[in-house]
Amino acid sequence: MNKIVATLKPLKIVAIAMFLLLGVGQASAQKFAYVDTEYILSQLPDYKSAQKQLDELSEKWQKEVDAMYTEIDKLYKNYQAEEVLLNNEQKKQRQEEIIAKEKAAKKFQQEKFGFEGELFKKREQLIKPIQDRVFDAIQTIAKREDFDFIFDKSGDMIMLFSNARYDKSDDVLEELGITPLDEKEKKDDGNPPGGDLPPED
Repeated sequence: MNKIVATLKPLKIVAIAMFLLLGVGQASAQKFAYVDTEYILSQLPDYKSAQKQLDELSEKWQKEVDAMYTEIDKLYKNYQAEEVLLNNEQKKQRQEEIIAKEKAAKKFQQEKFGFEGELFKKREQLIKPIQDRVFDAIQTIAKREDFDFIFDKSGDMIMLFSNARYDKSDDVLEELGITPLDEKEKKDDGNPPGGDLPPED
């Protein structure tokens, strides 16, 4: 899934720096919340649809890549079996054919799955607008409820404890016009009520 994590990283870095520089006592005066972007995206019908398109495209291209390498493997085995019967010119032609097909297969694989390949561009086209909407909704909630920091629970910032009281994921979904499903309750950490986060103002 690729995610909003990259977009939120600058915010996380600032938050970490604030904790380190100001200390726990002063940081406790700030207002904090967190969201689970993986959960939020999993609730969006257009994200599910986009992910399905990407999966189908990826599967289609992977089958084409597999077929290419199957053909190459067959050509190589045939060459090995017939090598003793071939003259030097025939050997060279067969070797060049195999090498050419290997290059074509690698080029196709790179064009479809490589960095900035077709799958990457398709993902950007389908997923990024959805991520932008989620990010805008998070910002709206942050401004409306006067939060200083909103962390991403599903990102690369490790949360050793998370109190569901501060989870604004469903608020983000409501801001996006989506009625949250019951799945969120199943995804909670099972942490006891209360916690180390500062109370809301």
